[in-house]
Amino acid sequence: MTDLDTYKTIEATAIGSYKEKGSKFISFAFPVSTDTQIKTIVNRLKKEHHSARHHCFAWRLGAESQAYRINDDGEPSGTAGKPIFGQIQLHDLTDLLIVVVRYFGGVLLGTSRLTAAYKLSAADVMQNAVIVEKIILVPIELKFSYEAMNELMSLLKEFELEIRSSQFDILCQATILVRKRLVNSVLERLNKIDHLEAEIIINN
Repeated sequence: MTDLDTYKTIEATAIGSYKEKGSKFISFAFPVSTDTQIKTIVNRLKKEHHSARHHCFAWRLGAESQAYRINDDGEPSGTAGKPIFGQIQLHDLTDLLIVVVRYFGGVLLGTSRLTAAYKLSAADVMQNAVIVEKIILVPIELKFSYEAMNELMSLLKEFELEIRSSQFDILCQATILVRKRLVNSVLERLNKIDHLEAEIIINN
């Protein structure tokens, strides 16, 4: 894990637009968290704007920005997805999808003008988006018996930890969300509680 404890994304969907020599560019920005969510949004926009010639996009996922993709959707290589992604990088954002829909105006723009048009379209939607900072939360799975309950509840209250899910049976289970910079401290304390096992959930 790096020392990064927060990340930036956008609060809600935003829309922008740009025109160049008859071509109309409509830009959309969406807060996203999964590949499936991205595919659903892109497919929906393609249906809603079925008469548009291109539906270009770029996205980045993960609190540490570990996954990304760009797509030119038939435009000359590097003229659409790359400048769109450049706006995501410029604002240091993640968990974000930007789609730019182009309605062709009958005049070829050339690669330099086309690249600029996609950049300005993405820049416009970012002007309309609200950027928010979020805390990186690490899920930790707990397995424990009732003997550990009081001590565990006391620790959760002390660190103000959120319980994401729980199941109380002969052997109890719970998943808690811990701020990244507190993970080592919390794990150290958890490991001192008798009748309790704690494990970080990877890629969840």
